[in-house]
Amino acid sequence: MSHTVSNVSKRLFSLDVFRGLIMFLLIAEAAGFHHGVVALTEGTAFHGIALQLEHHPWNGLRFWDLIQPFFMFIVGVAMPFSLRKRLASGNRKSVTKHILRRCFLLFGFGVLLHCVYSHALVWELWNVLVQLAFTILIAYAAMSLPHRLQIGISVVLLLVTETAYRFYNPEAPYLQAHDSFGSFIDQLVMGQVNEGYWVFINFVPTAAHTIWGVVCGQLLLQNLPESQKIRSFMIWGSMALVMGFALDWFGITPMVKRIATSSFALASGGIAILALTLFYWAIDVKDNHNKWLRIFSVVGTNSIFIYLFAETVGNQWFRDFGMIWTDGLLGPIGLSEKAIAVLNSLLVLFIFWYITYFLDKYKVYFKV
Repeated sequence: MSHTVSNVSKRLFSLDVFRGLIMFLLIAEAAGFHHGVVALTEGTAFHGIALQLEHHPWNGLRFWDLIQPFFMFIVGVAMPFSLRKRLASGNRKSVTKHILRRCFLLFGFGVLLHCVYSHALVWELWNVLVQLAFTILIAYAAMSLPHRLQIGISVVLLLVTETAYRFYNPEAPYLQAHDSFGSFIDQLVMGQVNEGYWVFINFVPTAAHTIWGVVCGQLLLQNLPESQKIRSFMIWGSMALVMGFALDWFGITPMVKRIATSSFALASGGIAILALTLFYWAIDVKDNHNKWLRIFSVVGTNSIFIYLFAETVGNQWFRDFGMIWTDGLLGPIGLSEKAIAVLNSLLVLFIFWYITYFLDKYKVYFKV
């Protein structure tokens, strides 16, 4: 039996779980788990699997490369639900003011995070929150248009980026070097380039992820059979995935997350759509609202707060504090430093998670 529009618009639990899982993985990285596992498994048969928790150095795709696209896509899916709720108690002008305020705060938080990372006042725009501020603005500007036009705009964004890179450096547009269109823009905007080859202009192609999320969210709100929604998601997700890998396999455009090439945007966006399909089918369609899923959903209820907390004071306070106990208790029994580091990261991760559980339990939510 299909969910009606009113039922779906109340709360999409699968989206809460999906968002919470992504945030759980992000705070696990802040807790030091990813780095600890990679170090612990070095020289073992499990090292290749552990490397999936790190970004690919250039041409290729690892699991961790999907986290930012997932995050931006999920924000897009949630936007139609949020818009519907806000329009019920206000008008479009108030919603637009809210969006502008939110994007301004996300931009500011992203810039401040780089200051925390550098322990100095810096002007760096590579953070995911800065990227998200721009992709939300682009997606919001297009979300009142028909779905075909929204998808068309996303394709134009990919083509514009592709053309810019090829026009700037026709001989080697996607070479792993600080001689690309992205690094050129970074020099103009920030007066510097990123040592890891990340570029600020990534928000242009990755805005496609947020736009595709909006389209999926709007489809979920329509009073259509669930099977029809799932079929549409499966078709579009598979098409994007195949197109992205085909561009890479046939040597047309390499799949590079660090500069968000069109092949990467298509492949990761397709996987994001298919992941949403899986969560939606397994949780909402099957009415599988098990309590254990709240392990992840509670993290998503304060997603921006816990991300900022984990990346700043949480990281600085709890990782060193936790080592006092883990090293003091486990060191004397002969456990290696690498194993202790992983166990310490799990302790810190639990602290981060419990903060979100506590806030959710008492209905305390920090909204941006």
